[in-house]
Formats: sequence, C-alpha cells, structure tokens
Amino acid sequence: MTVLSPTGFFSIGASDLEYRMIGPQPDEAPTIVMLHEGLGSAALWGDFPDKLQEATGAGVLVYSRAGYGASTPVRLPRPLDYMHIEALEVLPKLLDQIGLRRGMLLGHSDGASIAAIYAGGHQDHRMQGVAMIAPHFVTEEIGLASIAETRKAYETNGLRAKLARWHGDVDNTFYGWSDAWLDPEFRNWDISEYLAYIRVPVAIVQGSGDQYGTMRQIEIAQQECYCPVDVTMITGAGHSPYREAPGATLAAISEFANAALCSEGSRVA
Repeated sequence: MTVLSPTGFFSIGASDLEYRMIGPQPDEAPTIVMLHEGLGSAALWGDFPDKLQEATGAGVLVYSRAGYGASTPVRLPRPLDYMHIEALEVLPKLLDQIGLRRGMLLGHSDGASIAAIYAGGHQDHRMQGVAMIAPHFVTEEIGLASIAETRKAYETNGLRAKLARWHGDVDNTFYGWSDAWLDPEFRNWDISEYLAYIRVPVAIVQGSGDQYGTMRQIEIAQQECYCPVDVTMITGAGHSPYREAPGATLAAISEFANAALCSEGSRVA
C-alpha cells in the first residue's frame, strides 16, 4: 500500500505532479480529491483544503495538473480537448496511484469541468459524489470576454507578476489556458453530454457575481443530470467563492461531503 507523504510528486506519463495530502490516508478514510481552476495550483487553494479536512474528517488530496504550480510544464498550444484528456487519461491513473478506495471529487472552474467529465465518463464505484464550484459545461460570451480581459491584465497590468508567485513557468500556465479558451474553435466546446451519465449526487456552488459564467451552467446541469443536483448560490461572490465567501462555501461543501460520504453508516469524522 502506497503511503502518501504530506507533500510530494506523482509521476504520471512524462509529468511530475506536485501534491499535498491532508488528513488520513486513502486506505483509512474517504478521500476528497480537489481539482483546481484554469489558473490555479495546489497552493492557490490556500487553507481551504485544511478547513475542509477538519469539517469532514476525510482525507483531502490537492494536486497541480501538468503546466501548473511546481508540476512539469506542458507543450503549447494545449489541445482544445485538454480537459477531456485530464479527466479520461490522467485522473484515472492518479486515483489508482493513490490507492483510492472511496471518496468524491471537488473541482473549481476548469477543475469542475474535469470532474464532470470524469464522473460521466467513468462509472467509478469508488466515487460517492461530485462537488463543483463555478462549473462550465458550455462556453458563454460573458466568459470569453472575461478571459480576454484577463489576458490584457496579464500582459499589461501586473497579473503576470502576481501569478508568477504560484507557478514555476507562469507563461506556460497562462497561455496554455487562455490560448485554448480564446481559440475560435473553442466556442463549440460542450461537455453537457457527460452530465446524463453521472450516477452520484452532485453539488454546485456558484457566486451570484461570477464574471466567467451565468445561471445557464446550473440550468444545464439541472436539465441533463438524472442524479440529485444540490445548488448553493452565494450572494456577492464572484468566480472564486471559496476565497470570497469561504465560510458559506465551506459550509455548503462540507455538508454535502458528509452526507455523500457517510453512506456506510455514520458521519465521516
């Protein structure tokens, strides 16, 4: 049985992926696997994973995908199906490598999309729930316009220096994400077909002021999913409610996690 250190790297394919493991090992308790946003990393979750571990008693694994944080950079340009590749090729290997026995996925933005593709593309009996913060299942003009503005801020207004604190190759991170989303072909990106195949409870947390997506994303989930969909709207929060309204976000996700992961009897903790 692999014992995960508090910090380290997974080797998957040609990439070394940094990770943090908080709380009990996967063979000792359910594990919540956290998937970061399109410009995120393991470190950019801040102390939210630690608070989630305390609130649930589950193990919490956070990691940086290739091209992010201290993980191996990727070859650019990224393929436009990069989220499918993460969900259908990389994530299954990672879950097997950690020795996952039971748990759930928690994704933010791009990470939420990856979680949805995985849950719909794999009937994984180990998964007991999927939580998504600010997910996107289709492209929207508001999101593309915000990404274009973010690119301007990166190139002219100091965003590059801020992100460089969190990523070993910040240009690889930023352009890998923005070039894919701003490619004209990406307007046809649509993963809603996966939602109908999810067979576990779903939770969605959305900020009312999300600049990258609208209620349309939630409506799509409610229309397409056959499983229960629990929606929490957080007034005043934008695209990152776990940073902007951490208390409300933690309460919603930990309540969902405790319900989803206690199917074998009692609360996880």
